[in-house]
Amino acid sequence: MAYDEGLAERIRERLGADPDIAEKRMFGGIAFLHCGNMAVGVSGDDLMVRVGPDAADEALARPGARVFDMTGRPMRGWVVAGSAVAEDEALGEWIDEGHAFAASLPPK
Repeated sequence: MAYDEGLAERIRERLGADPDIAEKRMFGGIAFLHCGNMAVGVSGDDLMVRVGPDAADEALARPGARVFDMTGRPMRGWVVAGSAVAEDEALGEWIDEGHAFAASLPPK
């Protein structure tokens, strides 16, 4: 499955030149990792965001968000941001949230 290159480029622009960010092909798409911990990713046209289990319910209440479920089993602490990422401001908020959560974890 191909992924939305334009969305990936918008993520790169938001994350800037952070030396702790690495890109890795995963899930048939691309993932952005902070010190080895996935923060956000793109699969198809979807933005996957790692928000952590404590913030998942609040994140799922946001417009366009849904449970991240690629294998028939929902992943706790992950959401798919959905159509809300069309707006740069909303996309930036999602990226910042995923980045902050990944940065709170010990490096791998």
